[in-house]
Amino acid sequence: MVALSSRKLKGTCTDPECPYHGSLSVRGRVLIGQVVSAKMDKTAIIRRDHLQYMPKFKRYERRHNHIPAHNPPCINAKEGDRVSIAECRPISKTVSFVIVEKLEEK
Repeated sequence: MVALSSRKLKGTCTDPECPYHGSLSVRGRVLIGQVVSAKMDKTAIIRRDHLQYMPKFKRYERRHNHIPAHNPPCINAKEGDRVSIAECRPISKTVSFVIVEKLEEK
């Protein structure tokens, strides 16, 4: 469980899917990634890099996956930001994560 009430945010928002100012509860996995696209309305695409072991060559290869996440107006992550995302209930067909904090800015 992620404790969100102890975090301080500068702005407020009226978004009902905001984990801080709305009624959206987070549970499950908490992941870290980088925002590669923030062009959609209140949604960002997060890229996560990982290594996959290839037994045939006895080496690792780099892979990545994209996770769509809800981007609340009070956080407003931009492209290039490193963010932390948390799992929540399904908000839309593809979005089941929400951005909970910015770790680094571009």
